[in-house]
Amino acid sequence: MPTYVTLLNWTDQGIRNYRDTPKRAEAFAAAAEKLGAKILNLYWTVGSYDIVAVVEAPDDETATAVLLQLGGVGNVRTTTLRAFGREEMDRIIAKATG
Repeated sequence: MPTYVTLLNWTDQGIRNYRDTPKRAEAFAAAAEKLGAKILNLYWTVGSYDIVAVVEAPDDETATAVLLQLGGVGNVRTTTLRAFGREEMDRIIAKATG
């Protein structure tokens, strides 16, 4: 299943309610599962981003739906990267080199 790395920053609303972040993470995981995605890891971080999530989803549309639902709650803004594992990268290189 495709993997996505999502970089999250709290909005003003999200930081005001920082005490709820563990509960919000649980709700995010449950919502993702309902749509067929899975949160593999979630890290609270220091630096340019407040949270980093590693998400598996069957396709880009599902990943986008999960993250739109998350953003729609109003606690975070997201930047998402499609990540490729070693086997995927081997296949990409094989296609590129013919």
